[in-house]
Amino acid sequence: MHKAIAFTGPSGSGKTTLIERIAHRLVPARRIAIIKHDPKDKARFDQPGKDSDRFYQTGADVAVVSSTRTTLFTHRSCSIERIAEMFGEYDLLMVEGLKTLPLPRLAIFRNTIESEYLPVVKAIAIDDSIVVSDYDLPEDIDVLDLNDIGSIIEWIDAHAISLKGDHIS
Repeated sequence: MHKAIAFTGPSGSGKTTLIERIAHRLVPARRIAIIKHDPKDKARFDQPGKDSDRFYQTGADVAVVSSTRTTLFTHRSCSIERIAEMFGEYDLLMVEGLKTLPLPRLAIFRNTIESEYLPVVKAIAIDDSIVVSDYDLPEDIDVLDLNDIGSIIEWIDAHAISLKGDHIS
């Protein structure tokens, strides 16, 4: 059974670093898959002038396949379920971004908690730059120590939901 969890937070809050730390801790004991949302369409995946980039610039969808990895460049948006299916077997899927996706969501904050995130999260991970008592947080939001990866993984294990077939449930 595949489990999934999402991460959100302001730019520069440490989402990528946290996901990276979690993945390092869990691999190779668990099969981990990660999806990163690129809302501003600014990510570059290959070097300009290289074959795969030249192929992609034609407008075609491109796959680069080697004995150790497969990279897919497509001009179409794919559903989270389709992307998860392409990963094959995994134990935990971590999604960075995609705020509208109905997954349990952990928000990362440094220096300040931005209240517009609170209606869509189940937990926040903060460091000592934030004094929790300065905020009126909803009672149903768990507060985690951003630097305690073990506790964050325990929270993920307790709250990640199953991806069954083509639907999140």
